[in-house]
Amino acid sequence: MTGTIIRRAAAVTAVLALLWPFCLHQEAQAWGFYGHRRINRMAVFTLPPAMFGFYKRHIDYITDHATDPDSRRYAVAGEGARHFIDADHYAKPGEDPFQVIPRKWDLAVQKYTEDTLQEYGIVPWYIPVMYGRLVNAFKRGSVDRILYYSAEIGHYIADAHVPLHTTENYNGQMTGQTGIHAFWESRIPETSAEGYDHFVGRAHYIADPLDAAWSYVIASHRALDTVFNMERELQKRFPESGKYTYDQRGRNTFQTQSREFIKAYEESMDGMVERRMNDAILAVGSFWYSAWVDAGQPDLDHFDQKEVSDSLKQVLKAEEELRKQFNKIKGREEPE
Repeated sequence: MTGTIIRRAAAVTAVLALLWPFCLHQEAQAWGFYGHRRINRMAVFTLPPAMFGFYKRHIDYITDHATDPDSRRYAVAGEGARHFIDADHYAKPGEDPFQVIPRKWDLAVQKYTEDTLQEYGIVPWYIPVMYGRLVNAFKRGSVDRILYYSAEIGHYIADAHVPLHTTENYNGQMTGQTGIHAFWESRIPETSAEGYDHFVGRAHYIADPLDAAWSYVIASHRALDTVFNMERELQKRFPESGKYTYDQRGRNTFQTQSREFIKAYEESMDGMVERRMNDAILAVGSFWYSAWVDAGQPDLDHFDQKEVSDSLKQVLKAEEELRKQFNKIKGREEPE
């Protein structure tokens, strides 16, 4: 991707660079905090022996910081666009958006302008940007950078696997299904994921990160009809008294879908949420593995630094302090 997006990211980095001089440039919350952390954590177990020891040693960091990009949306206006793409915005009714949208960033900018792309999401273009940074981190042998960009790219790859991150109707607001966003990607994994089989096999080499990113988005978009239609049909035939229950988080009690309704919806989609989560796990591990290969397969066990540095901890603390200054997400609001 061209330097225009990188320059936007540099505005944020300029603030953080005051605390982390060697830092490189740096919407929508998918999978919820639980799902993102689970995807990054399970991706570690797809790695080959030459990488597994390093990632297993730092698995808590990879897990805990899987959600940092979502938190950053409160402080950074341009962050939200990196998490989604409203592909259907670019297509006429009945037209395949992926036959219309140029795959390469420069061509897409020429066709639509950068402001338009930023407004309707850039996730398939941003994943390769993060990939390049991870490759460079491996080449430099920087534990800080490797962990930072591994956790970050895992988040964006996972987002690309969520069908509702590929449409303007991202919360069912256009079809009378408001609330489906958090239901599909947060409530269902939080309720069911402990029973999912995450044995997804070994990470594989990805020759073309841009093409891979688009393939994730396309597969997600193709699943949208099932996501919406099955929920709509289930709402019609499921007993009203059994649709909802009350749950509690901290001191707050709220109404949410019942376990029975969730089970019925998952069955109607033939286990789509589990499949998309597993696809995301394998994709994240494969991007990590490919970056390591493209960096020349450095010996991760011989890096001098075994833990994240105080400098990285200060950067993360600075990001958290920035987030605490705001109580509203910048850019497009994301259903919780």
